[in-house]
This record gives sequence, C-alpha cells and structure tokens, in this order.
Amino acid sequence: MDFAPSLPTRLLVVDDDPQIRTMLAGYLSTFGMQADGVEGGAQMRRAMAAGDYDLVILDLSLPGESGLDLCRELRAQTDVAVIMLTARAELADRVVGLEVGADDYVTKPFEMRELVARIHTVLRRSRGDARRAAAAPGGHELRFGDWRLNTMLRQLVDGDDVVVPLSNAEFRLLLTFIEHPNRVLDRELLINQARGRGLDVFDRSIDLLVSRLRQKLRDDPRDPALIRTVRGEGYVFTTTPER
Repeated sequence: MDFAPSLPTRLLVVDDDPQIRTMLAGYLSTFGMQADGVEGGAQMRRAMAAGDYDLVILDLSLPGESGLDLCRELRAQTDVAVIMLTARAELADRVVGLEVGADDYVTKPFEMRELVARIHTVLRRSRGDARRAAAAPGGHELRFGDWRLNTMLRQLVDGDDVVVPLSNAEFRLLLTFIEHPNRVLDRELLINQARGRGLDVFDRSIDLLVSRLRQKLRDDPRDPALIRTVRGEGYVFTTTPER
C-alpha cells in the first residue's frame, strides 16, 4: 500500500541578520523542518502570500517595521503560530508580545535545542487547538449573545457579520470560557488552557488576556456582561452558548 509522504514543517524566519537566518535554516533542516529566511516586513508579506507556513520565527528588533508591528499584522490576518526572538528579557516586553499575539518568546542568545523544543511545543499546541475546535460541542459554530465563534475558521463574528480577529491565546481562552459557562475558573486553569503548558507564564498574563478578550467582545470592564471577575478566585463566563 502506498502512503503519501508527510510534508515537512515549514517555518519562516524573519530576521535582519543573514547569519542567523542561514544558521537557523541549516540547523532546523536536521530536524526535518524547512526554514525560509527573510529580512523584514515587505519580504515577510511576499513569503506569506506565496507559501503556507506552520510557524513564523520573528525578531523583535527589526529596522523599519518592528517585530511587534509585524506580529500584530500576522495576528489580524492569519492564525499562524509565532515565536518572537528578542535580546530583551524584561517582563514588559513579554507582556507587549502577549498583547499582540505571540505564542512564545526566546531570548537571545539562545540554545538551538531550546528553540527546537519550543517550536515543537507551540506546533503541538496549535495542532491540538485544531483538534479541540473540531470536537467542540454544537458543531463548528457556537453562538452567545450577539456573537458567533466559528471553531474551524477560528473566527469571532459580531451581530453585523464583522469578523473580529483573535490571537491564538485569545481563541483558546474564549473557547475555554464557552466550554465551561457559569463556572468560576481559576487563573491556573485558564493559564494552562489558554497559554498551554511549557511556557513561562505569570498571573498578569491571564489578566491581560482577559482584558484583551473583553475589548474584542466590547464587554465593559467596569460592568462586564460576559466575563465577570470573581475577586480572589478567577473569572466566570456568564452566558450559556447555543449548541
């Protein structure tokens, strides 16, 4: 019996340093990954339009358009996984990266094996998201209030049929709330479900994610109707979706 060969994992490395691009492409190929390298935003857009990539490795400190701007653009247009490379390790940089939708961070200088491990973790989590979305109760579309969440397309749609883009973490967080309506969910559970295991996470990250999700859902943080804070315990999704 003939089997079609599995396609290699395709990565796009966006870094203005040609040595880093060449080094990463060569090393990742030894793990069965195909890595293409580009130096900036214009080249990234051409590559994304021409190819189907599983993950983007994106340098934070690019000349011209910053890595944060490019990550924000990717999140608005695709659900491709993103790992950011940065020479900065401050908490503020990780928070900003989370805000724009990065799936993980690797700080320069980094061990190549660590990067490979993080790539595998992010891809495994992304593929698990696809299986989880396909198995979501109520078919591929879940309705709550004036909103619809298409779990296959990973799209949030408002009452005027306008698509509101979600980052990977925002999608996982919203799906977790929908799967557990009217129950208080503590921060540890939400971190594990929304961010996945194996990441350097912190309490503020989930609070920030909830804040971002409330903004997307136009849920007044002073008097939220969908995601309420339970002081000292966590959060509760107060609407039961139509399944």
